[in-house]
Amino acid sequence: MKLSRFSRYVDVGGIRTHYFDVGSGPIVVLLHSGEFGASAELSWEHNIPTLAERFRVIAPDWLGFGGTDKLRDFVAGSDRMLRHLAAFLRTIAIDRAAFVGTSFGGTSLVKEAARPDCRLPISRMAIISGGGFMPYNEDRRALVDYDGTPDGMRRILRALFHDERWIDDEDYVARRVAASLEPGAWEAVASARLKPPSAKPPMNFGQEDTTSYERIRVPTLALAGANDRLREPGYEKVLHRIPDVEVHVIADAGHLVNIEKSAVVNDHLLRFLATKLE
Repeated sequence: MKLSRFSRYVDVGGIRTHYFDVGSGPIVVLLHSGEFGASAELSWEHNIPTLAERFRVIAPDWLGFGGTDKLRDFVAGSDRMLRHLAAFLRTIAIDRAAFVGTSFGGTSLVKEAARPDCRLPISRMAIISGGGFMPYNEDRRALVDYDGTPDGMRRILRALFHDERWIDDEDYVARRVAASLEPGAWEAVASARLKPPSAKPPMNFGQEDTTSYERIRVPTLALAGANDRLREPGYEKVLHRIPDVEVHVIADAGHLVNIEKSAVVNDHLLRFLATKLE
């Protein structure tokens, strides 16, 4: 399937917003990861064709990523991205959908679902490598210190994948580098890492997880890679605090499970979404 056939743009409050719209049936919204060069296409190209056989799949590029305008709100930060996403869904008349998020998309989704005033029309959700404690380790620093070179991208891919073939694939590395250097792409992601001189340096222990998982009131599927370098072993146990959740750890998989183990993830998603839609 050539995803370019399903590429769409829409104006959302003056922001040119890119998304893919594939298939028909119940709506599934896919939220991509947030590393340098990330996009809906790179995150979901191995999942959309399978899901689109049974669902209408909407896969937007986050604000600042992919084909969406390269903007960054230095006050609201990621919350502005969530508000833009909510406005995008209203613009294309989606008032209820299943959501699937990976990495940044998964963490953003689970945090939003835990809000008392959730702004997304979530009927059910699947989170992939999302939520939980995020240690500030060498692999996470690779995601922050990217310099736009192939070697820098290999460091990122080594943090994201368990199987070395992704790092050794020169064509894949070059594609990732090219995506990260599209006009405004590097700047938009790098600006999110900027800290004022008054900010404290990153703590060795990482980013505290303050999500109120008990507040989530939608059926949830959580998928985690057994070899995720960006999380500590067993981090997924905290997700059991979600009242209606099933958690699966996928063997021989790193952080971007939906890419590295796409067939396994697709099977889980099809089963979970079909069961909850009956």
